[in-house]
Amino acid sequence: ERIMVEFVSANPTGPLHVGHGRQAALGDAISSLLEAQGASVTREFYYNDAGQQIQNLAISVRARAKEILGESGEFPEDGYRGEYIRELAQRYLDEAGHDLHDIESIRRYAVAELRKEQDRDLQAFGVRFDNYYLESSLYTDGRVDATVERLASSGMTYESEGALWLKTTAFGDDKDRVMRKSDGGYTYFVPDVAYHVTKWERGFARVINVQGSDHHSTVVRVRAGLQALGLGIPKGYPDYVLHKMVTVMRGGEEVKISKRAGSYVTLRDLIDEVGRDAVRFFLVSRKADSEFTFDIDLARSQSEENPVYYVQYAHARVASVLRQAGIALDAAPDALADSDVSALTSPYEEALLRRLADFPTELATAARELAPHVLTTYVRDLAAEFHSYYNAERFLVDDRRLARARMALAVATGQVIRNGL
Repeated sequence: ERIMVEFVSANPTGPLHVGHGRQAALGDAISSLLEAQGASVTREFYYNDAGQQIQNLAISVRARAKEILGESGEFPEDGYRGEYIRELAQRYLDEAGHDLHDIESIRRYAVAELRKEQDRDLQAFGVRFDNYYLESSLYTDGRVDATVERLASSGMTYESEGALWLKTTAFGDDKDRVMRKSDGGYTYFVPDVAYHVTKWERGFARVINVQGSDHHSTVVRVRAGLQALGLGIPKGYPDYVLHKMVTVMRGGEEVKISKRAGSYVTLRDLIDEVGRDAVRFFLVSRKADSEFTFDIDLARSQSEENPVYYVQYAHARVASVLRQAGIALDAAPDALADSDVSALTSPYEEALLRRLADFPTELATAARELAPHVLTTYVRDLAAEFHSYYNAERFLVDDRRLARARMALAVATGQVIRNGL
């Protein structure tokens, strides 16, 4: 099955924030889960590089550049105010000279630089994409106009108050929606419909969008637009995984700003504070549609309260057992392949064996429900079973048959922890 998972899709107007981080962790984990079930997955990033926000970015950079040069420049009321804007303005002056009249040149430069920064942050997060799609290309390729024309010819639109409306109520919306405003500009869901037509035309019969819960209202509109086109696109296309925002805590208090971004905590801040693995694990450890509090102190703690440390410590104990036995971790499966596991009869061993046997089912469930938290819960429970076993039984006993069986069970546990992580 060919599946596209679209996620992050941030505006190139600033560094990625922790909400983007949750989206990146969810999207990448969902993609990996689907691949584990045999699907061919394409990870796509949709760049919103058109519209008023991008224009505000360019004006903000120009205003800061003028400040640096000692000139007076009015800062836009809804402009971007983080320290990164001043950094961008300084680099633009250093690299492109002092001509601040060419706003299009400033826009191109700022978008390119912020895209590079977002790419670096995602690389540090261990997230890669197979494809990038530019919103601006939908306009330059004529896809938005073609979509509007097709919708108009379908009989599902009408004009009122100088605007063009889509009859979204015919597809379950609470009211009809404006497609083209009276000033001639399109509302934001129109390019979204055109974009999803490209996904369908590229052969993706299944598409999953991982987005913030603030996109809730676009779900019905995009699906309605796709239905109205009459292209044979299924009713529930695309699938959505909507996530709620993340609250970051440190020392019992909420952290709201970063030095560079100003008004929000960046993904890079979190990675620098606690490390990539902990950030990724924490951000997928709850259902996507639940609020999540990211406790920096907990993520950094070396205690069983910290689920990441607790799971990784179980794997470290497996490695420790093998080290004491003089067996290398990567050589252990072959070295212990002929172990007689019928010797494993204690209640702790029974519990651990049952938990290991559950792994394929848990994996399939997590993939089917697009729910990575199913797997973080599973590996945490598996770690708990192993810690109990480790504390209750000795591994390197005199009975060689029993010792080898117990080491084989430890190796299997370590392997499943690695697979799960």
